[in-house]
Amino acid sequence: MAKKRVIVSERISEEGLNLLRSELEVDFRDGISRQELLEVIDQYDALIVRSVTKVNEELISRGKNLRFVGRAGNGVDNIDVDVCTRYGVVVANTPDSNTISAAEQTISLLLSSVRNTAWANTTLKGGTWDRKPFRGMELFEKTVGIVGLGRIGSMVATRLKSFNMKVLAYDPYISDERFERFGTEKVNSLEELVKNVDIITVHTPRNEETMHMIDEKILDMAKDGVRVVNCARGGIIKEEALVQALESGKVASAGLDVFEKEPATQNPLFEFNNVVVTPHLGADTYEAQKRVGENIAEQAIKALNGDIVPNVVNLPTMLSEELDYLKPYITLAEKMGKFYYQIEKTPVNRVEITYSGPISKNETEMLTIALLKGILEPVMWEKVNFVNARLMAEERGIKIFEQKEEQSPKRYKNLITIKLVNSNQELEIAGTLSRARSPLLVEINGYETESALEGYVILAENEDRPRVIGPFATALGDVGVNIASMRVARQTKGETAIMLINVDNKVEEEVLDKVSKSDGIKRAKLLKF
Repeated sequence: MAKKRVIVSERISEEGLNLLRSELEVDFRDGISRQELLEVIDQYDALIVRSVTKVNEELISRGKNLRFVGRAGNGVDNIDVDVCTRYGVVVANTPDSNTISAAEQTISLLLSSVRNTAWANTTLKGGTWDRKPFRGMELFEKTVGIVGLGRIGSMVATRLKSFNMKVLAYDPYISDERFERFGTEKVNSLEELVKNVDIITVHTPRNEETMHMIDEKILDMAKDGVRVVNCARGGIIKEEALVQALESGKVASAGLDVFEKEPATQNPLFEFNNVVVTPHLGADTYEAQKRVGENIAEQAIKALNGDIVPNVVNLPTMLSEELDYLKPYITLAEKMGKFYYQIEKTPVNRVEITYSGPISKNETEMLTIALLKGILEPVMWEKVNFVNARLMAEERGIKIFEQKEEQSPKRYKNLITIKLVNSNQELEIAGTLSRARSPLLVEINGYETESALEGYVILAENEDRPRVIGPFATALGDVGVNIASMRVARQTKGETAIMLINVDNKVEEEVLDKVSKSDGIKRAKLLKF
């Protein structure tokens, strides 16, 4: 089988390239022209970029085989995620790879700016020994305000706590538990934060909400002599407002690694001795670049192998430990979804999902997506994947409803219950995990089944009376079908019962038709999971 192909349009670490080469055919084309990339993109299954290559509809529409776009770095400013989602292309980045480097760069710029280190260095190397202009400020017992308590912001918080600083944080999208975990005091507004801190450091993505969020109005509210640091994205602190605040003395110093326009070679902020600047070095350490290259390579390989990718941008975000816990439930949900179109031909128009038990306390969106992928896969083949499953379902008019229950209504600790409704009838199934954390189907329309959703399964309806099950099993054996396990279920004695039979190999349709003629068998269907 030919290897999948990946084109790398910008430089990543050699370790990352070597990891890609271990499983994929790699075309490393650092600096490839836009036109040439457009001409060849249809030859590749994956594309890895950094910050220069623009991944838009013009490019994606030509990548007829493209399944994965990865950015070796944080953010996806140069990737049109909505377009990728529409085309079913996985988008991933490496947000964890440079967190340590970015956090340390923040501390570096903060210390350098409050102690005038860069200015003093330049003056002394110029031949002047004079301490008077460079008197600085201690961090000890000062108050720092962190805007954005995500991966990097939380690392900065823990490091500044070691300076015996009081740490306030503002982040409307983070749970109270996270503030407590990192020893920070939560404030409810940006205005409240800036009024009460000696230092402001920002750690948010740049988007419509955060662009120029630190502007003239916010800086006017701050303490006189406030210090600011930005190692996140240029433009979060409005540069024009910062220049004015530096000129007036409102801001005593600034440490900046990012700028509104990059590359930045001429900028009014460069004129201030009390402003320390670096050319976007936050992630530029040997360790970070090695991690970035290896992580994006791992994600490309996982995506092309059909595995779940941890840092997918156009899927719900999950921490690695949460993904480890939920992964078998994701598999369960997908297999439960595959059940419907294997026994029904009428299009489903409504899906009701109930998550019961401790699993309900987790972010379950990924399970819902897996379920929708499973439902649509038998009828849409390779057109549906984890990325576009919800979009595809909505386009087909499927209404999706979700609810959570703290307690499972059955004897199982965790339970996923799905009701699938079409124009004629309803199908309700429930599933959980076995002790070995393998998917189990535990109920079909009120029949208690507890059958493994693995390999080939024969679902048969039969009369609930003697001399039905035995002859049917014998008939399977007579045609060379080995039964791995069997579950028989009924609701009312003497009425219709069902059998779920796990078999070792595929049973051809004509063979199944033949054995289904056994006395008492109403119908039988082969399912594959």
